[in-house]
Amino acid sequence: MTLGDVSSQTDGHDPAALAREFEAIIAGGMRIEPRDWMPDGYRTTLIRQIAQHAHSEIIGMQPEGNWLTRAPSLRRKAILLAKVQDEAGHGLYLYSAAETLGADRADLNAKLLAGTQKYSSIFNYPALTYADVGVIGWLVDGAAICNQVPLCRSSYGPYARAMIRVCKEESFHQRQGYELLATMMAGTAAQRAMVQDAVDRWWWPTLMMFGPPDTDSPHSATSMAWGIKRHTNDELRQRFVDMTVPQAEALGVTLPDPQLCWNEKRGAHDFGTPDWNEFTDVIAGHGPCNAERIARRTRAHDDGAWVREAATAFAAKLRTLEGKAR
Repeated sequence: MTLGDVSSQTDGHDPAALAREFEAIIAGGMRIEPRDWMPDGYRTTLIRQIAQHAHSEIIGMQPEGNWLTRAPSLRRKAILLAKVQDEAGHGLYLYSAAETLGADRADLNAKLLAGTQKYSSIFNYPALTYADVGVIGWLVDGAAICNQVPLCRSSYGPYARAMIRVCKEESFHQRQGYELLATMMAGTAAQRAMVQDAVDRWWWPTLMMFGPPDTDSPHSATSMAWGIKRHTNDELRQRFVDMTVPQAEALGVTLPDPQLCWNEKRGAHDFGTPDWNEFTDVIAGHGPCNAERIARRTRAHDDGAWVREAATAFAAKLRTLEGKAR
């Protein structure tokens, strides 16, 4: 059965009445559940967004995972290992949410490896020093929190419920990143310089991870109309900047934007424009680490083939035994 067939099942009910009921649920701020009728476009939009989110969690393990064997202490290694494991769990929650919409996990993975489904642009940048681990936690996970907390109120129930746990864990990630940077900023001049260099390299890519400007975002309006998203890309970007500036001041780092300043009239910070040409190049597969990220994910998938085959054989054996028991 195709996705179109799934969402077209009306069980003898008036399609127009089902559509009105769907719209009433959305307008009332209530939740759509997997067995509820939904338009094909709603289902397709959700699968695209949830799959991209899941892919981002899985690919996002790589930049920091490179530092697991080089963490400077057992405590730092344990913290980083816990974080990377959390990201794997987030991906599994989200793939499971996509499956409630009729998506197939193996198909989603195949599309990721083929490049027909995307993941967040931020994970195509390298983590060059250990300070990057802290900056990824502080900035990248901080941006993720800005983006994901509103998704806890998404109109699709399984997605919203998955995001509650994801956001709790992302809050831990952001705090551990900030704590690591605070420790380094209290250290040597070389450590402080390392932190500033990492901030300089990650600031603009982090602003880009909210997506293109609202005027160029092809999906935001539809996602907001259906209650999948609650805020536009630019609204979330502004919220992140306003949240991060005082944190940077407390850390003692400089955000690399000469246009960054407080606008008393707006009650918010003005800031510069990211390089959207760079963003487009990265999304198109031409970023610093695009090929490396997919190649490593492909190797991991191939190396895990025997596990999937063993699990399939074991499940088949159990079905056979259960059949004989009956």
